[in-house]
Amino acid sequence: MTEGEARQSADVLAEIACAAGTVLRRWHRADCPHVMKEDGSPSSAADLEAEALILQALTARFPGIPIVAEESTRDLPAGDLFFLVDPLDGTRDFLAGTPDYSVNIALVAEGRPVAAALAAPGLERVWLSGRDAYEAPIVEGRPGPARPVRARGAPEAGLLALGSRRHGDPDTAACLAALPVMEVRTSGSALKFGLLASGEADVYVRCGPTMEWDTAAGDAILTAAGGCVIVPDGGPIRYGRLGDGYRNGPFAALGDPALAPDIVLARGFSCDRPLSAPRP
Repeated sequence: MTEGEARQSADVLAEIACAAGTVLRRWHRADCPHVMKEDGSPSSAADLEAEALILQALTARFPGIPIVAEESTRDLPAGDLFFLVDPLDGTRDFLAGTPDYSVNIALVAEGRPVAAALAAPGLERVWLSGRDAYEAPIVEGRPGPARPVRARGAPEAGLLALGSRRHGDPDTAACLAALPVMEVRTSGSALKFGLLASGEADVYVRCGPTMEWDTAAGDAILTAAGGCVIVPDGGPIRYGRLGDGYRNGPFAALGDPALAPDIVLARGFSCDRPLSAPRP
């Protein structure tokens, strides 16, 4: 995929993600019916309606490309080129009335996302990426003028870490407790990747399980913004792993890739040793 094709795809994905966000905003802070799935996570009427819109739009704009989506096609074999879709990431926060929820759409080629959009309708922000990363306001349900974004270098005074409001685990907490963190902020959903990409935070560690549709869009955007997302062997997350049920292992999302050599994540859902201090 050329740079121009990737940017054009990202623009389309941002339009679709924002349109799905309009659906979500209609349900937000309303009486939204929901059920609990077998894995203990909620699925709501908002999830289903937003996913239906996304699937229809992707099929119309990108015919023939398979779509792996959380609510309806999560068991579909991916292939070398496919979409990963989470129509409502942060459903618990959404149902609780908080604004920290997102729409995640990523186009994956040969195991890595090449174009993506991450919309945060509750904050009226959308991030998108092809080869480069951008942020735009959401204006009347559509992306407004986009500006380039860049992740920041690790501050000498210490790191700003982002943590999950609802999905903490002891191993992640232990890793964060050992970091030279000046401040910890809680944030729901894949929004954390967007904040890292915009240079508003430095690190997000997750040692508990996540799914590929939770991370693919944010991974693409943060990487395009100059950051990185690493797994225990120090490499990137590989996508399309149907054999693993599209489940991720531990990862660290970093605004500054210079931190990566100092980070060791266990190969299970734990951390072998704490993350080290940022390099000078």
